[in-house]
Amino acid sequence: MFKFENHIFLWALAMIPLMVLLFAYYRSRRNKALKSFASAHLLDTIMPGVSKTKPAWRMFFLSLSITSIILAAAGPQVGTKLEEVKREGVDLMICIDVSKSMLSEDFKPNRLKRAKRAIQKLVDRLSADRIGMVVFAGEAFVQLPITTDYSAAKLFLDHISTDMVSTQGTAIGEAINLSVQSFDENSEAGKAIIVISDGEDHEGGAEEAAQAARESGITVHAIGFGSIEGAPIPVYRGKQQIGYVKDKNGQTVITKLNPKMLENLAEAGNGKYVRATNTDSGLGYIFDEIGKMETAEFQSEVYTDYENRFQYLLALSLLALTAYLTTGVKKNRLTEKLKETA
Repeated sequence: MFKFENHIFLWALAMIPLMVLLFAYYRSRRNKALKSFASAHLLDTIMPGVSKTKPAWRMFFLSLSITSIILAAAGPQVGTKLEEVKREGVDLMICIDVSKSMLSEDFKPNRLKRAKRAIQKLVDRLSADRIGMVVFAGEAFVQLPITTDYSAAKLFLDHISTDMVSTQGTAIGEAINLSVQSFDENSEAGKAIIVISDGEDHEGGAEEAAQAARESGITVHAIGFGSIEGAPIPVYRGKQQIGYVKDKNGQTVITKLNPKMLENLAEAGNGKYVRATNTDSGLGYIFDEIGKMETAEFQSEVYTDYENRFQYLLALSLLALTAYLTTGVKKNRLTEKLKETA
């Protein structure tokens, strides 16, 4: 297991490509200026000792040295002791709507990003519970199998987008059924499903799926993301917005929250329905409800001891810095003489 203790220092790596770009720009301007002054053959005569490659090598060594120092400051650590830890918690599956309507911006910056931020805060609150994720639009699939690895949960959460499912729609029923199948049947822990959606254009079967989950001892909660008034769905080309989704008549489509559908879903699943707002996602209230559920003991393997590895990076930085300081900009005389004799 490898990790960085101080992740904030990694942001400093952004200056390395900037340094390289500035160096390339400077070299390009310098070469153009020299070419305007004299021909290449004449320049070799006027500046016989200047190397064309050594400045690039010096830049490479300097970049390597700075990169190594930054990585060392970030505190690289390697897990050396793996232990089996007993925990008590509940099993939780989160169903996330990734249909295009979740791009609407009645929630800032949009419904999906707002939901992802809320889920990340929920993961930060977990200590002994297991969590999994299912994403759905016109169809559903498991994004994260149920786990206690919260770092993996955040990583998988970051990659959730509306491009993950090509078929449009809101297959909430399929997502719930898939979540039920993802639970450990032998676990005695309380089990809950949280559906996060605007509830629009659902394809039916959601209430039946929630009822079936309830009969299996699984509680189904629902959180509505979206406004009653609705909002258009932006269309992007790359990162630039080029308009809004339109219907076949050329009219801008307005997507609205369907609270009644989500209320019925939660009622069928013996859970709670919460309408999210721009200031409150509602996950806190649902989490408190989940906290009342029965917990069960289960085991998981975690790294409990880490060793620092910054020393190797400092040594590499020192070597690269030495190479930078000892590499001049002039040609090596011995090498040039050998070329002449050859």
